[in-house]
Amino acid sequence: MTKAIMQLDELSCPACLQKIEHALTQQAGVSTVKVLFNAAKVKTDFDDQAVTADQLADVVTRLGYEVKTIKVKEA
Repeated sequence: MTKAIMQLDELSCPACLQKIEHALTQQAGVSTVKVLFNAAKVKTDFDDQAVTADQLADVVTRLGYEVKTIKVKEA
C-alpha cells in the first residue's frame, strides 16, 4: 500500500471536502481518503499497481482544485 499527501491551493467550503473524497474513493485501488479541510490536504492510501499518485492528483485537478505538491511514501 502506498500513501500520498496532496497539498492543495485551498478548499473554500466543506462541500469541497465531500466532492474530493467521493471522487477519489471511486478510483480503482484507492483504499482510504481523508481530506483535511483547514490544512487543504488530501491523504490517500492506494495500491500503486492499480493507480498512481499523479492520476489521483489529476482527478482532484479535474474537480477544479490546484494540487500544489504531492508527497508519496511507499509502505
